[in-house]
Amino acid sequence: MAHASDGRSMEFKLPDLGEGLTEAEIVRWLVEVGDVVAVDQPVVEVETAKAMVEVPCPYGGVVTARFGEEGTELPVGAPLVTVAVGATAADGPARASGTGAGSGTGTDEAPAAGPPAAEKKPEGSGNVLVGYGTSEAPARRRRVRPERRVATGASGRANGRVRDAGQPAGPAVRTAESVDGPVPVISPLVRRLARQHDLDLRELAGSGPDGLILRADVEYALRAAAAQAGRTAGREAGTGGVPVAATAAGAATSSDGTRVPLKGVRGAVADKLSRSRREIPDATCWVDADATELMRARTAMNASGGPKISLVALLARICTAALARFPELNSTVDTEAREIVRLDGVHLGFAAQTDRGLVVPVVRDAHARDAESLTAEFARLTEAGRAGRLTPGELTGGTFTLNNYGVFGVDGSTPIINHPEAAMLGVGRIVPKPWVHEGELAVRQVVQLSLTFDHRVCDGGTAGGFLRYVADCVEQPAVLLRTL
Repeated sequence: MAHASDGRSMEFKLPDLGEGLTEAEIVRWLVEVGDVVAVDQPVVEVETAKAMVEVPCPYGGVVTARFGEEGTELPVGAPLVTVAVGATAADGPARASGTGAGSGTGTDEAPAAGPPAAEKKPEGSGNVLVGYGTSEAPARRRRVRPERRVATGASGRANGRVRDAGQPAGPAVRTAESVDGPVPVISPLVRRLARQHDLDLRELAGSGPDGLILRADVEYALRAAAAQAGRTAGREAGTGGVPVAATAAGAATSSDGTRVPLKGVRGAVADKLSRSRREIPDATCWVDADATELMRARTAMNASGGPKISLVALLARICTAALARFPELNSTVDTEAREIVRLDGVHLGFAAQTDRGLVVPVVRDAHARDAESLTAEFARLTEAGRAGRLTPGELTGGTFTLNNYGVFGVDGSTPIINHPEAAMLGVGRIVPKPWVHEGELAVRQVVQLSLTFDHRVCDGGTAGGFLRYVADCVEQPAVLLRTL
């Protein structure tokens, strides 16, 4: 994804991050113009519709230009950085034609020392994602940039606070005109909060170490802006004026309501679910099951010592056993060839709600894992999802999905199939209910199970058989012993 714009300066473009992703948003630059980078050193953190990814540059040298501000959405193939291959830190200022994001171009001069870079073969691994190849630790960055001075007037504003003329201007004071590099924000949550409220972080002065902008700074600025808007609205109401309402970033208001663009995770989910509804003739069947014995079995397992076994791991183990009996549901449809492709392995996806929205991490080779291994992998992927560290490879390639919507306190659902899979098992909450047990009315732990399936891959008999087997295993876990 990189090519030489001339004999010395290599231009690295946003690589194809896989799985149909066509664009990514710059979350945080990890290098600045003048920095020395090593081969495969991450240079930028981007957010795709599936995950946040650190993108490594396949060339080593001095960064001479960056393209795109933080928060900018770039298409695959757009330039990210240019690197003077083989240059040293001392060459940085002389070779860089821009100092800010999106302000640089290629270089025209050869490095001051050593043979011309054009005579050297650029060294690069070709890797595009961290962890996909080289394991060597990146070289320590050396930053070379011209000194920047911020001119301040008689008074300034920091986080919505007005600074008096007699108050000393600290290094944290920032103005939109004086900032030509990335703003000091580490947390993506802080950046997202500012974007949602159309707040320019360059106008804020951070209260954290070295001027770092914290969430409290953004919230204070928002409260100050809201108070100012209220005062302005009051004045305009008194004079017959029409106040202008503040809107969230990316949203447009009108007399009919607020428009919020479908982008990022929400947009990807919308596209996938819409495609599923268009292409898959789905049907749903459901059954109530007595989960009392399954809960007792789990309690006994966890009382025997060793790692605790999660309920979702037991349900996953039941799913893989059921798919071995009914392989039609572990398949996909090749519409162009008009063929049903039955898949050998079970890569089990599970729906997880995160701050970024709904994601479906995938447990690879779930059919070959025991309850302990499944528990550990569910925990790892869930934590990675909450932290926004899931890679595209961990979010794709599923063959069947387990959806535990019982965590939301609901009993049933008719889920939409995760295209291009053929089925999804839904599990409601497990609650005490009256139940006829051994001929007598008793209070038992009852759960509702639902199966949504692609009617192209099987008929109702197969789907009903699958769901009945799952219910039997939930009611009598000893049934699983036949397949262990």
